[in-house]
Amino acid sequence: MSEPLPRQTIRELPDVLISQIAAGEVVERPASVVRELVDNAIDAGARQITLRLLGGGIRLIAVEDDGCGIPAQELPVALKRHATSKIVSLQDLESVATMGFRGEALAAINSVSEMSLLSRIEGASSAFVLDGQTGEVKPAARATGTTVEVKELFFSTPARRHFLKSENTELAHCIEAVRRHALVRPEVSFAIWHEGKIAAQWRSHPGEAGWNQRLADVLGEDFVASSVNIDFRSGPVHVRGRAGTPDAARARADQQFAYVNGRFVRDKVITHGARSAYEDVLHGQRQPVYVLYLQMDPTRVDVNVHPTKIEVRFRDSREVHQAMRHAIESALAVPRAQLLTSMPATTQAGSVAPTHNTWAQRGMAFGADRLHEDPARAMADLKALWSSPPQVAEQSPESFSSAKIQLQTAPAVASQAEHEWPLGRAIAQLQGVYILAENTQGLVVVDMHAAHERIVYERLKQQLDTTQITSQPLLIPASFSATPQEIATAESCAEVLMQLGLEVSALSAKTLAVRAVPTSLAQGDCVELARSVLAELAQHDAATVVQRAQNEILATMACHGAVRANRKLSLDEMNALLRQMEATERSDQCNHGRPTWRQVGMRELDALFLRGR
Repeated sequence: MSEPLPRQTIRELPDVLISQIAAGEVVERPASVVRELVDNAIDAGARQITLRLLGGGIRLIAVEDDGCGIPAQELPVALKRHATSKIVSLQDLESVATMGFRGEALAAINSVSEMSLLSRIEGASSAFVLDGQTGEVKPAARATGTTVEVKELFFSTPARRHFLKSENTELAHCIEAVRRHALVRPEVSFAIWHEGKIAAQWRSHPGEAGWNQRLADVLGEDFVASSVNIDFRSGPVHVRGRAGTPDAARARADQQFAYVNGRFVRDKVITHGARSAYEDVLHGQRQPVYVLYLQMDPTRVDVNVHPTKIEVRFRDSREVHQAMRHAIESALAVPRAQLLTSMPATTQAGSVAPTHNTWAQRGMAFGADRLHEDPARAMADLKALWSSPPQVAEQSPESFSSAKIQLQTAPAVASQAEHEWPLGRAIAQLQGVYILAENTQGLVVVDMHAAHERIVYERLKQQLDTTQITSQPLLIPASFSATPQEIATAESCAEVLMQLGLEVSALSAKTLAVRAVPTSLAQGDCVELARSVLAELAQHDAATVVQRAQNEILATMACHGAVRANRKLSLDEMNALLRQMEATERSDQCNHGRPTWRQVGMRELDALFLRGR
């Protein structure tokens, strides 16, 4: 056993050491400096921000803006600890509307680097520059705005500098920090220079139309093309942005951007709410992509949780969770097949393809050389090749004979003209598995089992949503040992548990009892169900475990009730399925997240056969 350390005298720490300790929380790497300085530039009303880097930001970070600037007499105060112009009272702290507010960043950065502050306000005769090490202020030349230079980051703390990564890695983090600002500020132009060369640039796009353009500039045209628009309001929460379709999901969660009142955040409530909206449309462990902006009263969110200001705490996390989930669910519910009707049909050469379904050209006599072999067969082949295709009935049959749940065509969809059907008209069935259909864009291939499975699944969910969750009391309550957190959650969320069909009460200080469970889940493990619900309520204040468990049962029922592979369907039956796909929510994916249909355009078909070359 080691000897106890001798007692040390309690004393005040020097200001320099205090600032360096604070810098350990605020400044983790060059990207942290970039984030703080860009925050200040945006608060100053800048419309053009330029970032210059050397050595990935380790040797130099310079942020230039055209904001309002800082008066000469306030420059020395700006580098003091807990000095800021953004809050003056506790009321301001509880309703922060600016990006920065703590008054720690500049002082922390100055304590671990060689820093200078150059600024000029509008109407001033000249700019003034402040040396962060000496505190000397002298005139300089500059237009209205501010330039902050940070040289030799962590030169005074070599141990911290040792933990930095390579220059390319630090550069990537700096670009990512600016990119997060660029996604939420389309009216501001950003330019990043590294070693005298442009590394990234995003021009300003003011106005409402600038949002999509900025998203395309930052994340690529593919993101905009494979995402749906979101504009959802639930009480005091307004959610807007774009959410990627299930087909655009990625293996990593590297394109998930969430903003609260213009501030990029990492929050478990938002992440869980978004993920729950994709539960039954994503395949496997794929991660969704989205850029979402939450607008709410600043008093309903606490941004003073961590010095980095990247974490927040909501007054009503359940409210935010539900708003996030319903916003994405409602956007993804619209079948994407409906978008095909607004797209022009093009050929390889770019001309509009014909939409008629009959051939005016009469048959030609190739195959006449085969008449001597089998004249009757040859003539039949020619007639089959050149005869007009049979007309498809507008009224689809009411059901598949083999399906447990009937397929009924929606009257609004059935009344559409044939050429307006998004998924077109069925022309054939391939190997008893796929339906081949023709629309104005080309060829549509449909997995009939997956498509019918989704149709049945959504119908079952609608039937369940129309009724309240009923609970079934247990003859013998199931007791289990519980943690203090589980007991506290059960007591504080008793009303929420009852709404979910669960009755959980405390038997002792260490034991909980499950007295009632949802009727649809009565045959399952009630203890495991209760533990899962309590864990989710403790973390997110919004439990979706019961709904997920119910949906799993419905998904199994839908899978068994859907039309099976190798079932021969008539054209009328195939068209009935296509019409219901067009009218069913989330019909683009089956219950397991697999796609139900694919479009093969005329360009792709022409390329296969080298047409137009």
